[in-house]
Amino acid sequence: MKIAYRNNTLEEVLAGVRAVTSIIALASFALLFGFYEPPIPERIVFSVQTAVLVIFVGISITRLLNAESKREYLYANWYDIPALAALAVVVVGAEHWFGDIELYRVRHLAVAVYLMFEVTIKFFLLSVRLAATGRNPSRTLVVSFLILIVTGAALLMLPKATPGRMSLRLIDALFTSTSATCVTGLVVVNTGKDFTFMGQVVILVLIQLGALGIVVFGAVFALLLGQALTLRETVAMQDLLSSETASRIGSTILFIFVLTVVVEAGGALALFRMWDNVATWNAQTQSRWFFSIFHSISAFCNAGFDLLGDSLIRYNRQWQVYGVICPLIVLGGFGFGVLYNLVNLFFDRLRLIWTRRVRRQLFFSGNAPIRMRLQTKIVLSVSGLLIVSGAAAILLLEQFSGSAGPAGAPDVLGAIFQSVTARTAGFNSVPTADLTQSSKLVLMLLMLIGGSPGSTAGGIKTVTLAVVLTAVVATLRRRAELELFHRSIRVAVLRRAVTVIVLFIAMIFLATMVLTITERSHYPRDFTLLDIAFEVVSAICTVGLSTGVTPALTDAGKLIIIAVMLIGRLGPLTLLAALTFNLRPARYDYPEEVVIVG
Repeated sequence: MKIAYRNNTLEEVLAGVRAVTSIIALASFALLFGFYEPPIPERIVFSVQTAVLVIFVGISITRLLNAESKREYLYANWYDIPALAALAVVVVGAEHWFGDIELYRVRHLAVAVYLMFEVTIKFFLLSVRLAATGRNPSRTLVVSFLILIVTGAALLMLPKATPGRMSLRLIDALFTSTSATCVTGLVVVNTGKDFTFMGQVVILVLIQLGALGIVVFGAVFALLLGQALTLRETVAMQDLLSSETASRIGSTILFIFVLTVVVEAGGALALFRMWDNVATWNAQTQSRWFFSIFHSISAFCNAGFDLLGDSLIRYNRQWQVYGVICPLIVLGGFGFGVLYNLVNLFFDRLRLIWTRRVRRQLFFSGNAPIRMRLQTKIVLSVSGLLIVSGAAAILLLEQFSGSAGPAGAPDVLGAIFQSVTARTAGFNSVPTADLTQSSKLVLMLLMLIGGSPGSTAGGIKTVTLAVVLTAVVATLRRRAELELFHRSIRVAVLRRAVTVIVLFIAMIFLATMVLTITERSHYPRDFTLLDIAFEVVSAICTVGLSTGVTPALTDAGKLIIIAVMLIGRLGPLTLLAALTFNLRPARYDYPEEVVIVG
């Protein structure tokens, strides 16, 4: 909801003051919770937080007085009143409820919780407003990812994020933060051993925010708080989510949020008993619930991060690896638009069955039955074909190559899992380095294709592959139009698909060439050209599979992989759209002339 103010200059000043005080509040959180021994006395930090609280309240009162409609302002910011009331109750009643604890700690903890709530809510809502400023929403997406990566790296460098009292190196913290935010899964340090519970929680939050996007979370918070999206915000969300209609954008956003919570919670419940059945489980130092939640979110978001150090190799005999992890990866790679269509299709078919059979009457309604969209058909067919063909290729190549590693050649379930995880989850049930060269090439192809548009997966996407192959078939059949499932596809879609593929291949070639220079001290003694190319494809397609190259990279090599992961997550086309937004399309055409190709 857009609020009109009497004095816009005053509103801009208040926004600047709030931004500065929010940064101060975040710094105070880092001082309190990120150090074993805070470099500044706690009482000083508590005093700073109290001052920030007073400033926040003063800004809210000033904005209320400056608003043209007090009613609209209170309606849009109604949650501030119960939050302040709860804070006042805790502060006043602390002496009666927490008599055995130092009162100033209880009160300032309540202040810290309120400030954290206030800063988080306002930041997410601000991201939605910035995306709807009328400028390119792609730039807002790029900036939000950069802010998330830098913030995550700063949090991972705090002493309490790692065991002992040594902070993580800047380059390693930046690499880990980028890998988590871009849901890649490549790691330079062991997530389970080299990070404390705080560091692992930071990585988990980065995975969740990076998978869905800060702007989407902002829209979710806005809708949950009862705020209707403005027309510009709706259009911006439609652009970011690649939605076809703006009228259903609110229900689509809520669907994404609810589906994510339900699927990840279901995955965590299904994984809960998995850790008890293995001898390596240590219930004294590890939490089954946190393990379950972490790996469920990592699988659904196609992140590939694990707390075990060897991915899922030690659990490759557990049914949950294939019965839970695989479905989570596949669902996360379908795309929320496809899942939205499938869920609506499922409930519509139940309604038809109820109408025709249970109520025993002929179906007659003015609304036509919901049909499966072309996008859904393409995603389901291509995904199924890739999983089956990829698993068959890996199984055959490993069984008949005669060069299986110490773990032996993967069985049928192992081959299926590797085919699924290559698009683009990053988990593995057999060591990737032990696979044959031909199997690695198959995995590289699967990684390059990746998941589906609008999903948490990377790669060129399944629909892109289908459109290009359709163009090839149309050329061989001498058809003027692209036809798929008895539907025509616009030529503009083909141009976009070809552009995506060319940009991905160009980036892979360029990054591989540069890495052969920066890693020349390791090449070819420690790893081969195929290993380097495998690493680049895994990074730009946000997969996370590695043959062991990642920890051995030089700092320059890590910076290259960081850039490649970010480009792959945002998409080369999105970055070009952000950089060339001000270019105006030409309003003229040149005369045609025949050229010969092929």
